[in-house]
Amino acid sequence: MSRIRTSATPLFVPRKPSPTSRRTNRAEYAEARRQARRAGRPPNGREAPTSDSDLLPTYPPTGRPGTAAGRGGKLRLPAHRMTTATVCGAYPFIAEGGLGAEGIFVGRDVHAEAAFCYDPFSLYASGRIEGFTNPNAVLAGIIGMGKSALAKSIATRAVAHRYRVYVPCDPKGEWTAVAKALGGQTIAVGPGLPGRINPLDAPPRPASVTQADWDSEVRKRRLLLLGSLLRTVLKRDLLPVEYTALDVALDLVVAEAAASGVPLLGRIAHTLSTPALLDRALGDQGGHLGPAAQDLAHALRRLVRGDLSGMFDAPSTVVFDPTAPILTIDLSRLADGGDDTALVLAMTCASTWMESALADPGSGRRWVIYDEAWRLMRHVALLERMQAQWKLARGLGIANLMVIHRLTDLLSAGAAGSRGRVLAEGLLADCSTRIIYRQEPDQVSAAASLLGLTGVEAQAVASLTKGRGLWKVAGRSFITQHLLHPTERTLFDTDARMH
Repeated sequence: MSRIRTSATPLFVPRKPSPTSRRTNRAEYAEARRQARRAGRPPNGREAPTSDSDLLPTYPPTGRPGTAAGRGGKLRLPAHRMTTATVCGAYPFIAEGGLGAEGIFVGRDVHAEAAFCYDPFSLYASGRIEGFTNPNAVLAGIIGMGKSALAKSIATRAVAHRYRVYVPCDPKGEWTAVAKALGGQTIAVGPGLPGRINPLDAPPRPASVTQADWDSEVRKRRLLLLGSLLRTVLKRDLLPVEYTALDVALDLVVAEAAASGVPLLGRIAHTLSTPALLDRALGDQGGHLGPAAQDLAHALRRLVRGDLSGMFDAPSTVVFDPTAPILTIDLSRLADGGDDTALVLAMTCASTWMESALADPGSGRRWVIYDEAWRLMRHVALLERMQAQWKLARGLGIANLMVIHRLTDLLSAGAAGSRGRVLAEGLLADCSTRIIYRQEPDQVSAAASLLGLTGVEAQAVASLTKGRGLWKVAGRSFITQHLLHPTERTLFDTDARMH
């Protein structure tokens, strides 16, 4: 049975005046009446007294001076004990019960002056917080307020709690040092680097799944990957006939690779550019797939002959280690700050390659951190993959953390009512935890509208200092100061070049 905490709250009990003070008050009152009668007017300035109350002396706004004023001295206040559930009605910010002591230590609850811990898995499993329906979280804050340090701190301390951490996209290369310090694995992909990732690799089959069912699952995943890549390059949805051409081409390449090796994106592109192969495989089912497949073949050419050639069109040179405490994909060579298409294509391939560990039910509970996620908001295909991962978080045993600068980054996914905008807002809706660091004054109203902030919360968001954030966990609010160990402060420093 859980122990109910109690709080000692003093109740004000005024002290009875002494006989001496009562005699002094009566004497002063009588003297004031005599002076008023001799002057022919009361102290309040009216011409003549109309009642005995007009003869009372007036005192300054600060009250009656002296010990008889009821101020000063020591009050003898008896203690009154009550549960925190009761006292929080009178002191909602000071007496907040917190989220419990389980999980990752984050820092200090500013109002409660207590340690603040957070563990989405235990919160969901216990059900003690009403409305906490999923383990996903979003972290937003302007540059320099410490949001990256918080994300890395959560990852580092999660490893100490035997959680594994995956970072499918590291566009700045900032997570490499963290992974090295934790004994994890970093895979650097980019022009001139030896790392190769084949996104069409088949993940290991779980023991509980039959071979036929697993082959069907792998085929579905490959089709989803190819569709995401093509939609990203073409910047449109695929036509039904294009889906058919892609389906036929994949089956041909997989059958060819059954004896010679693993299927590659280059073979898919070559098959799509050969109309005779597609039409012969389709047989008498009608139609010619050659014209429909031309756009698909040219779109895949960027991963075969373009700026991404060799990185994802060759057998994998790295081995995925599902037992590593942390795995990061370093894509800093592709993050040129201009066109994000190359970065998104690389992230799509890398995240697909990592899904083999995410889909394994025996891999335990894991964190998946999408750093600099604002760069992904304009690509619907990747948003759809992220949405699927958000929806399946509970079944997969993962907690997704999306790191952005402003809440309005979600609005950049498209116009109101567009597919991208709906997906981006859906990601926010599927986050039971919202962590908001300081926002610029012109962004506060938009943040308040998207998150449903109260007036007090919106005012706090505009004035938060470095390392301090507003945590909204299933409707409950906390102002938390993130605390860093000196070693963490050195390891997470992203301003080294500025110094």
